[in-house]
Amino acid sequence: MGFQLSPGVNVSEIDLTTVIPAVSTSAGALVGQFAWGPVNKRILVDSENTLVSRFGKPNTDNFVSFFSGANFLAYGNNLRVVRATATGQTNASATSTPVTIENEEDYEINYPVGTQSDAYGTFYSRYPGSLGNSIRVSVCANTSLFASWNYKGYFDSAPATSIFASNVGGANDEVHIAVIDVNGKISGTANTVLETFAHASKGSDSKTDDGSPNYYVTRIYNDSKYIYVADHPATGNTGWGGTSVGVTFANSLTNASVTLGGGADAVPTGANYETAWDLFASGDEVDVSLLVGGNASEVSIQEYIANIAASRKDCVAFISPTRAVSVGTSTNATNIVTYRNTLSINSSYAVMDSGWKYQFDKYNNVYRYVPLNADIAGLCVNTDNVRDPWWSPAGLNRGIIKNVVKLSWNPNKTDRDTLYVAGINPVVSFPGEGTVLYGDKTLQSKPSAFDRINVRRLFIVLEKAIAKASKYTLFEFNDEFTRAQFVALVEPFLRDVKGRRGIYDYRVVCDTTNNTPEVIDGNRFVGDIYIKPARSINFIQLNFVAVRTGVEFSEIVGKF
Repeated sequence: MGFQLSPGVNVSEIDLTTVIPAVSTSAGALVGQFAWGPVNKRILVDSENTLVSRFGKPNTDNFVSFFSGANFLAYGNNLRVVRATATGQTNASATSTPVTIENEEDYEINYPVGTQSDAYGTFYSRYPGSLGNSIRVSVCANTSLFASWNYKGYFDSAPATSIFASNVGGANDEVHIAVIDVNGKISGTANTVLETFAHASKGSDSKTDDGSPNYYVTRIYNDSKYIYVADHPATGNTGWGGTSVGVTFANSLTNASVTLGGGADAVPTGANYETAWDLFASGDEVDVSLLVGGNASEVSIQEYIANIAASRKDCVAFISPTRAVSVGTSTNATNIVTYRNTLSINSSYAVMDSGWKYQFDKYNNVYRYVPLNADIAGLCVNTDNVRDPWWSPAGLNRGIIKNVVKLSWNPNKTDRDTLYVAGINPVVSFPGEGTVLYGDKTLQSKPSAFDRINVRRLFIVLEKAIAKASKYTLFEFNDEFTRAQFVALVEPFLRDVKGRRGIYDYRVVCDTTNNTPEVIDGNRFVGDIYIKPARSINFIQLNFVAVRTGVEFSEIVGKF
């Protein structure tokens, strides 16, 4: 505190209650190809229903991406999804002129209402994709035409003058809007009304009774799942988009209905996937722990994902061999190992499984082959829920795979030996016991504690949590008090992890032995944390020894 110049009492608070915080270990990340939804934007998805709502149902082109997300969500409820862009992927418009609007920010900056000189008519589809061609928008902006409007049954009364406009001397500002799935491509039933906007206003300043914006352009921007406004009607639009004060807005001469067109699908390239994965490159921007490879099938993309994890050092990437080497009569351990060796990945931050699974697609009433990487990441979420991140996700206790009709191939003991030596974790179906992750290796080639998933995830938790707490030591003095405070902060956390069987032992050193005068003069602070990580059991030896009746066990125990 500052020096006092005259007598008085100064009260201050000093907070010494800092603790090691809990950190997220179950948040997933996925980049994929989808039929709908924002492009190149991270979207939090908490269930399969939300996945369908935001990104559309699976189809022949994108089912691998969709079911990778759905399979992860079968184990957890925290997945950030990015839809990759693709050249030729376009939004539909009222003039059927293709346009590409990737997401809300793209619309707001580049395509706001009235900026495109009527090139696209009155409305855009909300997102790129051919689903937009199934959208019809119908507008009733004239009280006298309401009785003949096809969608009047979805509204309680005709559009008229809002209370807001009336209070400021305006009139005829209300407009009703219905969004219809004309071909049934979105809802499954033709002419389904997807959403309505009742008693919206033509006035840009209009508000509802609770103070929310009521301008029809803003309401659609904030609340619609299917459209944006491109422009006001070409005729009968006097006053539309202006303020409501003293304005009598023009009534449309007809009830306008337009079916959008020009929307198209396209397949993302490797470069498109890499651009999308860059949205997960920074740990400061987004907190994720499990990178789901999904349908990443090119060597370069899988390496790219693994490199993001290794660079961040706070998450693990999960990848599968490609369908070409995983599904078919030529599938065997040698071919999968050969594929693994084409990957220039030597990292404890990456994990590879042995293939694909066959599962039912309830949306299309067919069976599909899907890579297992999302399930393996999901098993880590399950392990977090029932134990802790430093427990192995493999085995019959925590490694049961969900939603499996059969595996693309079922490795036998010889196959498993071949795969495991190469750092590939076998997934095996055992009669009567289910389909199981039967290995917990990372893709680190060097034999060490970090070639196991549980050890890697243990250190991620320790490093992430302690580093986060250590930020509060920045700009303090490097003296005995601060160093003792750091030790007192870290040791209870490690003691708790030890009590939960994550480590065998630990030691924290933060004193003058590692904070020498040179370290202190360099404005640095050093804390050395020694850890003996707990190891998972990978090999069990059972010795059954038959002995004669008259032999004492004490004579032979330990002799073999």
